Amino acid sequence: MSTRGTWFMRDRPVVIWLIAAFLVSLVHPFFAYSRWLMVHLVVLGAVTHAAMVWSVHFTEALLKTRAGFEERRLQTIRLSVFQSGVLFVLVGVPTRVTVLTMIGATLISGAVLWHAVMLVRRLRAALPGRFRITVRYYVVAALFLPVGATFGVLLASGHDHSAAAADSTHAHLLVAHTMVNLLGWIGLTILGTLVTLWPTMLRTRMADTAEAASRRALPVLVAGISLVVTSPFIDQPVVGAIGIGLYLAGTLWVYRPILTAARRRPPYAFPTLSVGAGLLWLPVGLLLMAWSLGARGSWEAIADNYGALTTIFVVGFALQVLLGALSYLLPVVVGGGPSVVRAGMVELERWGTARVTVANLGLALCLLPVPSLVRVVVSVLTLAALATSIPLIFRGIRASVAAKRAKEAAAEPGAGPGDTRLSKDQVAARTAQSQAQSWSRPQLIAGVAIIAVGATLGVGLDPTAAGLTVASGPTPAAAAVAPTGDTTTVKVTMKDMRFTPDSVDVPVGNRLVIEVANTDAGDVHDLVLATGERSGRINPGGTGRLEVDVVRSSIDGWCSVVGHRQMGMLFTVNAIGAEPSGTSADAASGNDPAAHGSAGHGTPGGPGASPAIDFMAKWKAGSAAYDPVLPPLTDEKVRRITLTVREVELEVAPGVTQTRWTYNGSSIAPTLHGRVGDTFEVTLVNQGSMGHSIDFHASELAPEGPMRTIQPGESLVYRFTAKRSGIWMYHCSTMPMTSHIAAGMAGAVVIEPEGLPAVDRSYVLAQSEIYLGAQGGPVNADKVMAEQPDAVVFNGHANQYVDHPLEARVGERVRIWVLDIGPNRPTSFHVVGGQFDTVYKEGTYLLKNGRGALDPPGATTGGAQALDLASAQGGFVELSFPEPGRYPVVSHIMVDAERGARGFIEVRD
Repeated sequence: MSTRGTWFMRDRPVVIWLIAAFLVSLVHPFFAYSRWLMVHLVVLGAVTHAAMVWSVHFTEALLKTRAGFEERRLQTIRLSVFQSGVLFVLVGVPTRVTVLTMIGATLISGAVLWHAVMLVRRLRAALPGRFRITVRYYVVAALFLPVGATFGVLLASGHDHSAAAADSTHAHLLVAHTMVNLLGWIGLTILGTLVTLWPTMLRTRMADTAEAASRRALPVLVAGISLVVTSPFIDQPVVGAIGIGLYLAGTLWVYRPILTAARRRPPYAFPTLSVGAGLLWLPVGLLLMAWSLGARGSWEAIADNYGALTTIFVVGFALQVLLGALSYLLPVVVGGGPSVVRAGMVELERWGTARVTVANLGLALCLLPVPSLVRVVVSVLTLAALATSIPLIFRGIRASVAAKRAKEAAAEPGAGPGDTRLSKDQVAARTAQSQAQSWSRPQLIAGVAIIAVGATLGVGLDPTAAGLTVASGPTPAAAAVAPTGDTTTVKVTMKDMRFTPDSVDVPVGNRLVIEVANTDAGDVHDLVLATGERSGRINPGGTGRLEVDVVRSSIDGWCSVVGHRQMGMLFTVNAIGAEPSGTSADAASGNDPAAHGSAGHGTPGGPGASPAIDFMAKWKAGSAAYDPVLPPLTDEKVRRITLTVREVELEVAPGVTQTRWTYNGSSIAPTLHGRVGDTFEVTLVNQGSMGHSIDFHASELAPEGPMRTIQPGESLVYRFTAKRSGIWMYHCSTMPMTSHIAAGMAGAVVIEPEGLPAVDRSYVLAQSEIYLGAQGGPVNADKVMAEQPDAVVFNGHANQYVDHPLEARVGERVRIWVLDIGPNRPTSFHVVGGQFDTVYKEGTYLLKNGRGALDPPGATTGGAQALDLASAQGGFVELSFPEPGRYPVVSHIMVDAERGARGFIEVRD
């Protein structure tokens, strides 16, 4: 087969899958299945295809079997079956068509088992020789993949949700699926290969103990995987911990000869640097997994926050090893001798040290509790460093092919002056260029600098989260206080919306040091002083420090996270011996309330700073209202939804903007729709700048686990089965809950009553309140606590359905689901000019087709004018319209209708 044909069938699919994975990363997190898709494009598409191709190549090389042992046509068919299976899975899981997923898993398993059978046949046909153990690694690894595929089908099909213990079953299957595939199929294949490939890449001899180490480690690795996979199903985390320990021990056993080779000739070029970095991440992931299991005590807790482990195993370990190995092997596939290989390596090794440095420093930084915008910027740099390998692979293949053709042309009889054979000087120049692009200290420094600049940019975009502040110097009056030279030190803890202690006495003139520790279980906090000093945002378990050079007067302090100050997170520095309150010292220190307005420091957009809402203003032409139509009800029994927390500046009234804390970017959370008995699997992803959570009133679950607060960059999976009908509220339950709900973090779950008749139109209107700070600023927590809303709205925007009315036709039956989100105001829902013949409130009919619960049979003349709801209550009304016109919909608490809770239903013939 030609070089071009070999490249197309053997390795081009690997690069195509990688390109697809990088493209998907560009739309993350806007696509609900992006994380799942990226992982499977890399592991199932790229890494698995490469494993099937190269394990055959290494088997033939190690066993010295003839190249024609198996027809190339059969290998091509096997790879085609595998690729078809991957496509079925990649389509079946996001579209939730279980039969496609099952077909795909069957094709993948069949192709890999066929692959294993052919490896065994080669093993039996070969003469005795060294490193037959490597082929056994491949065979054992191949036997694990169908097991992992079975777990994957069960996850995708929702079979795990049929029992009451849906949460634990899902977590068990998730752990089993990922660990069998990552540690079994991928891990064993890589470990078996690198024992022989690694010294070859380093161009050094193999350690004498390499074969023995591989042979002894294999049963230990298999035993470790078996225990890790078994332990969730027998609910014994200690067994899983033992399994992780065994797998780590087996890994380190295999690493011994690998390290020996590296000591003889250290990694110096991109292929070996990338592979070496990948090998370091495997034990890091195993140790983190063991620590997480020991610290949290259950597989369910680990499964809910699986992102870090997946990133380490997939990106840190598997992807880096794959990119490094391909960068070494692809020029070898082209063939043509050392000069041809060097021509390809010149391209593949460009900026090698810098790429590896950026990728690994960036990955490490993303796994730390850094501010969310720092994580975003650094993750982009990490992705770019990894993605750079793709165009360089194409450049390297093209350079190798060109060099080979030139060499072949030069070897033809009669080659004349047009001969393109490389001269010795040209070969030497290319060799020098390749070596120059190997290990490079300037590139190392450049890589560190790139990450440092990226982190600095992230801090600049969110300085508050990083604890940066600019403190102004004291005024001359305050500067008159002479420093004493003494230091007062106090340790302060932050927990349950309180500082402990909440004050400290400091003699005037002393230096003050405040050591702050966040001992809260779920919330981020900080400490800000009125004089400008800040601790920076501190994650749970973290610490910080503030210093005041000279205490000149009493100083107020607080937590600046929105709403925390209003919840009572206040701190006071009492200056002993200071001038009485109201003197120039107070004004100079920033503690005079009159000097700063009623809002005080740290309250974004205090009262009086809000833009005025013109409730008669019209929305601009072309503006879009929040779609009030109830989403259609599908037949699926397991409903999977991803809710991503984002902070988005939105227009909440014409010309008035607010930074809303959102689920999926809208001013109100998406409406979910299902039936009694349906299971909801909701993945919550926090891409905000503070901790958030979610609480579904439609669920019956202990809140400690699924409703816990997660920090920026974390995620969790919340599963519940709807057992009762109604329209249920869901919302962020992180304190202060009022601010989080008022900022937009709430929505509706509609669970239809059994036998609910079809209607012509169904709408959902959720009433809530807007509390404005400065233009574009976040929710004003002072106003929330004082219950002083600037607007009361339907579906997140004031008067939006005045300019974008709901629609109906004369005689159509219209159902309007109504939910009072609050957080504070009740509603009295009314349609002007209409009468309700059906009213359903909090799970029961008050009126149905004109008949009340106590009316005699046959009565059909009853009616209702309003649906009254307190906060977190909901129901629906039904009516039809006798003639065309514009029918106002309002809260008949008229002050609220006049400040935004109104709209129209446009009725046409």
